[in-house]
Amino acid sequence: LELVEFGGGSGQPGGSLRLSCAASGSTLDYYEIGWFRQAPGKEREGVSCISSRVGRTVYADSAKGRFTITKDNAKNTAYLQMNNLKPKDTAVYYCAATFSPAAPFRQCLNVDVYDYNYWGQGTQVTVSS
Repeated sequence: LELVEFGGGSGQPGGSLRLSCAASGSTLDYYEIGWFRQAPGKEREGVSCISSRVGRTVYADSAKGRFTITKDNAKNTAYLQMNNLKPKDTAVYYCAATFSPAAPFRQCLNVDVYDYNYWGQGTQVTVSS
């Protein structure tokens, strides 16, 4: 499985961006997908994750009410719709996938325990006025 992120770029505070995570080499149907981000000088943090297996999504507090994660199995692509952007959203965003998570789905934002096997190369998001 290979993952490639698209859709990063510059946005203004209050604006929107949609990130895409396109998969190849395997179908995403049974993979669980997470979006993570890393700002300069900071640790990577979980933003959101989605599981078709359990039919649920999880959001970090920083993303709740502003970001929406979806997965289109027909297009083999996952998305992160980001609305009401804030300067603190500036970071490199990564998508990740796992077929056999090592922890319950409620821990999917914890990259240290959830065992994501596949990662994209990242896409830069910069929010500034």
